[in-house]
Amino acid sequence: MPSMQQVPSGLAGHPDRLSWNARYQSGFGGSFTPHPIVVRALSMPIPDGPVLELASGPSGSALLAAAAGHRVTAVDASDVALAMLGEEARRRDLGDAVTLVNADLGSWHPDPGSYSLVFCTGYWDRAVFSRAADAVSPGGLLGWEAYTTEVQRVRPGFPADWCLAPGEPASLLPAGYTVLGPDELTDNERGARRHLLARRGSDAASGIPIRSR
Repeated sequence: MPSMQQVPSGLAGHPDRLSWNARYQSGFGGSFTPHPIVVRALSMPIPDGPVLELASGPSGSALLAAAAGHRVTAVDASDVALAMLGEEARRRDLGDAVTLVNADLGSWHPDPGSYSLVFCTGYWDRAVFSRAADAVSPGGLLGWEAYTTEVQRVRPGFPADWCLAPGEPASLLPAGYTVLGPDELTDNERGARRHLLARRGSDAASGIPIRSR
């Protein structure tokens, strides 16, 4: 079965947890459709190793990675979303491959260089992005999607801190990354989003095998 710790005491009253729990309890989400950027990433050569999804929600992307033979860690502030993901993982007989972590991404830190693929869609925080980039193993991939400031044209109250600035997130990548595809997607109802897929430089001396699926 998927493993998940009890709700941490510091997260119990967290506004992100409460607001997202309410949304999921009202019927939001749960289609389990994998994100196109993750579909693309999983079709490319990546090192052997686990996969990390940040701000996962009830994610079809995490399930796709698990079905491809990876051990997956899914992190989200919403325990309701993670319970939905865990139930679907069990239904697909993927429960043993998925670890659920109920945590605030502002304080949760992945181990550096530990994941063959790290991805996050629909969420933006520069510090979280920096830690995610550091968490990718040599030769691994980093996938990201977030809104640009254009979202404020159709959603005026959308916080500026949740928006990508021009050139981000590619401009924030540490040395050694190669951008494979920054793409713009405009949704007239929700605003503009930017996708990024980038590969971390491999360490030839490490002998890390790259697996092509």
